[in-house]
Amino acid sequence: MAVAARNVMKEIPKVDRMLCWPEIAALLDKHPRPEVLSAVRCVLELVREEIRHNPDASLESGRIISLIVAELASRSRASLRAVVNGTGVVVHTNLGRSPLADEAERALQTISTGYSNLEFDLSTGERGTRYDHVEGLICELTGAEAALVVNNNAAAVILALSSLAQGGEVIVSRGELVEIGGSFRIPDVMRQSGAILVEVGTTNRTHIRDFQAAITDATALLLKVHTSNFAIVGFTAEASLAEMAALGQEAGRPVMLDAGSGCLIDLTPYGITGEPTISRYLDAGADVVTFSGDKLLGGPQAGLIAGKRSFIDPMKRHPLLRALRMDKLCLAALEATLRLYRDERRALLAIPTLRMLTMTAEQLSRRADVIIRRLRRTLPDTASLLKHPGESSAGGGAFPLLQLPTSLIEFKMAGHSPQKIEAALRRAATPVIGRIHRDRFLLDARTVMDRDLSVLAQSMAEACACLAKEQP
Repeated sequence: MAVAARNVMKEIPKVDRMLCWPEIAALLDKHPRPEVLSAVRCVLELVREEIRHNPDASLESGRIISLIVAELASRSRASLRAVVNGTGVVVHTNLGRSPLADEAERALQTISTGYSNLEFDLSTGERGTRYDHVEGLICELTGAEAALVVNNNAAAVILALSSLAQGGEVIVSRGELVEIGGSFRIPDVMRQSGAILVEVGTTNRTHIRDFQAAITDATALLLKVHTSNFAIVGFTAEASLAEMAALGQEAGRPVMLDAGSGCLIDLTPYGITGEPTISRYLDAGADVVTFSGDKLLGGPQAGLIAGKRSFIDPMKRHPLLRALRMDKLCLAALEATLRLYRDERRALLAIPTLRMLTMTAEQLSRRADVIIRRLRRTLPDTASLLKHPGESSAGGGAFPLLQLPTSLIEFKMAGHSPQKIEAALRRAATPVIGRIHRDRFLLDARTVMDRDLSVLAQSMAEACACLAKEQP
């Protein structure tokens, strides 16, 4: 077999001769010569590897040209790409968290293509501050005295701890020493900020008396952390924010809450409980609250800090702020998103995250029917689509126990496993990300957006065509 492979190797066309092929010459008109050369060499190495394992592998020129075209297409494709989220996880961290409202998209377009008054005060003609564009909105929507924004909530926590407690002790419940995605751990963040961690209570039970007993002259801050992505159930107890605020006031120590996701609208009327609004946290006595802009708020990646002016103003002068500041694009998207919250009904309709979270089972059933009808016009007879009841989740470190009733669309193709279907959809020009459950490939109607329906149909048709070429 090795001898046969060596003989076939001699038949592989040379690079210089291939460059004279009309099809390759046409590629040179569209792509830089070094890029075409690299793709040709890559494909020839692939062919050699095939021959080493199978001397009968095809050397047909049309196949080689197709491989080169595919390789060039792959190299030309951006690494960061749009995908269709069919997973049913609304705030999907790996898929970019919250999609933006149309108003935020338009703000991005306006600000990104020209100059702006990012740090220019139009009323005085003097230098301004970028934070003024959103501070008033955050205060209006939360009732805070002052506010500040940085590039994500981890940055907000580090900045707040560095400003309020560097060199001092911070008391926190052992049950709230969380780790979220990307190895973000409260003890590590505390260490980076220069604060000294003081754990109180136990994993499942912490009382206000535990905080009270731990306060010393070295105590700089009392910290409460929202256990965003897990829940402790059973024999449990925790010190409430109101209790901690009363203790902080008595001891003359500020109280800070890391709220994690951060919600500006009470979602209880929509059957979603357990996530108080930021205004309720401040009303309960928190001096400083930090939260994310790209989770339940439904905006761009951002870390928002809201609270009392006496604690926020020093953060605005902290040396870390410049390293953690938001750029003009995120600020534009955040401002547009926050403006939508001035009208709760408008926010629920216009902000995709809120709209998806609050859709009813009946609405989703009808939506799944619409999606199925749209797809059936495009897909071959070998593909089948079936509707099933199921459950979605909020994601994004919020509502860890919440399961939302939804409608799932099962996608089957004769002779192909769910795993092959899933892989084919990931390889589409616009990838479609679903989930496999009980040996079925499923798309969740909750997270397939209206704007995605056309591209979803194209990608699924593309996947069907690729699967049809394979041996079942």
